[in-house]
Amino acid sequence: MDFSTYLKQYPNAEGRFGKFGGAYLPEKLVPAFEEITQAYMTICHSSQFVKELRRIRKEFQGRPTPVYHCERLSRKLGNCQIYLKREDLNHTGAHKFNHCMGEGLLAKFMGKKH
Repeated sequence: MDFSTYLKQYPNAEGRFGKFGGAYLPEKLVPAFEEITQAYMTICHSSQFVKELRRIRKEFQGRPTPVYHCERLSRKLGNCQIYLKREDLNHTGAHKFNHCMGEGLLAKFMGKKH
């Protein structure tokens, strides 16, 4: 797989990544998801959006999380340097909060109130 061109090829027009992916939605939800997709494609390249998301992640999530050098463990095992990315220091975990902050900012951009 050539990752230098991957994002140019996928997802395809049907939202699929080869034989995988895509959205399987009730027909009633399709217009709402199309609106969300269109808004995201508009905002994702905005420097203002990226700047605000970075600010939120830094001030509210504690990102970027620090990397800790495990000196004694590295010394004990020998011939290696071990580092831990301290995701445990995030206030509410890592992936869920990352996703929600981006979604909240997108909803704000779209003018959604609920």
